[in-house]
Amino acid sequence: MKYIASICLLLLALGLAAQPDLPSGQVDIVKSFEARLAEANRIDVRPQLPPLDTTTRRLTYNVIGKDVAVEYLPPRIRPLAFRTEQPPTIYDGYARFGVGLPSAFYGELSYDITKNKEFDFGIDLLRHTLNNNKKVENQRVSDNSLGLDGTYYFDQGYAVRGKVGFQSNGVNYFGYNDLNEELDTNLYSFKLEEVRQRFNIFDFGLELFNGERTQGDFNYRAAADIYLMSDNYAARENGLLLTFDATKWFDEKHPLRVTLRTDFSSFRDTVKQSLNNIYLEPSYTYHGDAFQVKIGGNLVANDDNFSLFPNLEASANVVAGVLTAFVGANGSLEKNNFRNLVAYNPFILTRLTVQNSKWTEYYGGVKGTIWGITYQGQVGYKQVDNLALFQLGNPLDSIARFDVLYDTASIVTIKGNIIVPLFEGLELLGGVSQNIYTLDREEKPWHLPAFSLNAGAHYFTPDRKVDLRAELYFENGVPYRNTLGEADNLNALFDVSLAGEYHFTEKFGAWVQINNLAGNQRQRWFRYPTVGLNFLVGVSARF
Repeated sequence: MKYIASICLLLLALGLAAQPDLPSGQVDIVKSFEARLAEANRIDVRPQLPPLDTTTRRLTYNVIGKDVAVEYLPPRIRPLAFRTEQPPTIYDGYARFGVGLPSAFYGELSYDITKNKEFDFGIDLLRHTLNNNKKVENQRVSDNSLGLDGTYYFDQGYAVRGKVGFQSNGVNYFGYNDLNEELDTNLYSFKLEEVRQRFNIFDFGLELFNGERTQGDFNYRAAADIYLMSDNYAARENGLLLTFDATKWFDEKHPLRVTLRTDFSSFRDTVKQSLNNIYLEPSYTYHGDAFQVKIGGNLVANDDNFSLFPNLEASANVVAGVLTAFVGANGSLEKNNFRNLVAYNPFILTRLTVQNSKWTEYYGGVKGTIWGITYQGQVGYKQVDNLALFQLGNPLDSIARFDVLYDTASIVTIKGNIIVPLFEGLELLGGVSQNIYTLDREEKPWHLPAFSLNAGAHYFTPDRKVDLRAELYFENGVPYRNTLGEADNLNALFDVSLAGEYHFTEKFGAWVQINNLAGNQRQRWFRYPTVGLNFLVGVSARF
């Protein structure tokens, strides 16, 4: 401040000196000047946002489309690489050969040409013989078969299939050995040619069907099958089966099907007998999301007699994928002709009466899968006219052969089966069946089993080098009339069998099959015991 006051005084003095009219003299400084600024008041100013504009405005833009040509290189699409399992190798041919005890031979050959899209051809050969003559005189069996099968697929969408087959199955009437044992004598003995029986069957077939899916989802099939059958005792039977089948699919899941079959057969021994049946079987099946219904019938004509049978079944999912309940009814005429009877009992007397069995069945049950276990249980009631039964004409006859008897029967059936996969490669299987017979005339259902049980296990390694099987069969002793003419029961069947196969290489392996480990010599047919413990061992090849 002092410096400022001094400067101001100096300027004043200079100014006074510049004015000549001022009087001269001495200036006294009374008080020194001290300048001060007054304190200012601070004004606090807070900024504020302007109010929002809440009005809605609609803006319209006019965009003119224009195609712009852009040239670019096409992208290279590459699949995502991941590891997959190799599909199993498919072989055209398969062969098995083996020998066993008692004296046995087994040979099997199968070859199929399927790589040609227009034509496939297959051949199957089988020969299996067993000779237990050292223990039971003339106890021998043999099975021989040859089959040729070929199909040609035309460009027009249809296909033609032809087949030729021959079977020659032999058994011997060795029942006199059991008669000798019962009578405690060696009275009866026969040469092989005196007790030999052989059944020869020629089969011919021709079939026309759609080899590809048609545009209208319509499938068709027309087939003709002929067989000629004979035995060593001058019995003959010829058969002709014509089949016409058409199926129309709706929505790819609801089939409407109509089948017409004409089944003619003529049997001749000392007289000629014919069974000529005509079947008309229409049906429609509707598949819903949780249920399925089949509605149909079976109209059968035989010798100007007409019979109408139901063909009905309904099922519903009670618990999806776990429990399904089903009920149904069906029926038909089933031939008891020479071929069918021999297939069931090869020891029958070939001077027989052939007849139709007329049957109707009503059934219901449950099925499903739970925890990977597949199961099915069923209860049924069956009414049969002309049920075929078997009984020795004379239990003391040295050449033991069975007569065929017919009776009306009611049969209550209870059966079930189950498949249990324990882990990959191992599964258990089982089945049980119980039949309860009520007959009109006969005392017992001669030689028909009432109870049967089977169980098994199947194991194979992931590479399929090892394949093992174990099986158990049990069946009740069937009823029969003994030597005194009284009703009795034969011994029960208890059969434990094992089988295994090991592949040394991809194409070659070895196998073994052991049957009847318990040595059970059960008589399925009176006077004819089965072979006890027996086995086969051999080699196999795939090519």
